[in-house]
Amino acid sequence: MARILVLGAGLGGLGTAMLVAREGHQVTVLERDPVAPPRPEHADAAWEDWQRRGVNQFRLPHFMMPRWWSLLRAELPEVRSPLAAAGARHLNTVAELPIARRGPVRDGDERFDTVTARRPVLEAALSAAAEAAGVAIRRGVTVTGLTSDGNADTPRVTGVLTENGAAITADLVVDCGGRRSALGSWLQAAGARRPAEERADCGFVYYARHFRARNGEQPAMLSNLLQSYDSLSVLTLPADNGTWSVVLTTSSRDKALRVLREPARWHAALARYPLAAHWADGEPISGVDVMAGIEDRYRRLVIGGQPAATGVVAVGDAWACTNPSLGRGAALALVHARLLRDLLRETDPADHDKFARRFGELTAQAAEPLYRATRWYDQHRLAEIDADIAGRPYHPDDQRWLISKALFAASLADPDLTRAYSAVASFIATPEEVLASPGVLDRVIALGMTAPQYPLPGPSRGELLGAIA
Repeated sequence: MARILVLGAGLGGLGTAMLVAREGHQVTVLERDPVAPPRPEHADAAWEDWQRRGVNQFRLPHFMMPRWWSLLRAELPEVRSPLAAAGARHLNTVAELPIARRGPVRDGDERFDTVTARRPVLEAALSAAAEAAGVAIRRGVTVTGLTSDGNADTPRVTGVLTENGAAITADLVVDCGGRRSALGSWLQAAGARRPAEERADCGFVYYARHFRARNGEQPAMLSNLLQSYDSLSVLTLPADNGTWSVVLTTSSRDKALRVLREPARWHAALARYPLAAHWADGEPISGVDVMAGIEDRYRRLVIGGQPAATGVVAVGDAWACTNPSLGRGAALALVHARLLRDLLRETDPADHDKFARRFGELTAQAAEPLYRATRWYDQHRLAEIDADIAGRPYHPDDQRWLISKALFAASLADPDLTRAYSAVASFIATPEEVLASPGVLDRVIALGMTAPQYPLPGPSRGELLGAIA
């Protein structure tokens, strides 16, 4: 049995802690925010009263992908009860679409099932499940650095230092500190090399608003959750207890759309999108929240085959993070956490060098491709939006992007391709996997390659700017 410290009680940290604790390890989560969540059944208190100042996206929209729910059901079934108590919403991302688009429900459509809620409500439910599973959660503990054995070549991390000067020892430190993780600086201060990092501003800005149903019913899904239009994307995200959110996403360089931070102009813009406008027919429970300056970042702790340090790993957003509009962060964190759980089954963390190297290998093989695919989409979509703003066509040489656009357009006319596109959007299959099925690529080319750049009904950029003038 290993003593394991997990840094951060967010969704990734709690999921990691539970997966590892189920293996019999002694797991303690250290969380710097001091206030414990209310019980899961008190969803309104979680939303209105619980503050998590260490998580900048805590009150911003979230949606849990079907891949996340599939992993949770398989690996952490004990979370289902507190999620139900919290009023999390069960839905199927294909069955919610209009029947003219998807056809009758089919065997296999259950893979599109998920359960979702607002972030404070989700985290309250996961916290309750983690504590019931025997995970010790210590709140109000600020980690300021790492302790190590002082090895000059490859230090072994032996625990953490806290703000009050105390040291907490561990056999393994798991950084789940999210986008703001200071692991690089901590390692350097402990005598290790900094991790190898790729960093860049993701380039997007988000204008988001939460709503509550006036009649107890959530809006109908007339199209997919993420809808791409001329110079702007719209996200419509169901949540718990008759609540939902809507996000307007564009380039952070789009000065003309910065007025979307004003509620009246935000609503005037949304009203121009007929498949999403009715999502504003609710009681607003937030203002227009703006999020920008988000980094895409990838961090490697094994550099040139040599660990920067042993006794420490980074999981989820502390390892890699991207533009959140695809909603993949929580699912990717759980994929990554399962790799750690599986490694703990086969390799003793006391075999420090082997453990560090092997986790680096597993991450590169199984998790990095998912990050790269998300980053690829983000870069193309941002370039497409910037081209829209400039009033020029976007014609990249990347055939994969053209096929991905054609897949969406074709999904509007073919129920089989609706499911193929939804599998990619739900993070349960890659484009390569769905296009490898017999006949799929031919139908995508026939139905989608000559479609308009934006096949959903919506305003041109000029019409959008006129609506918010």
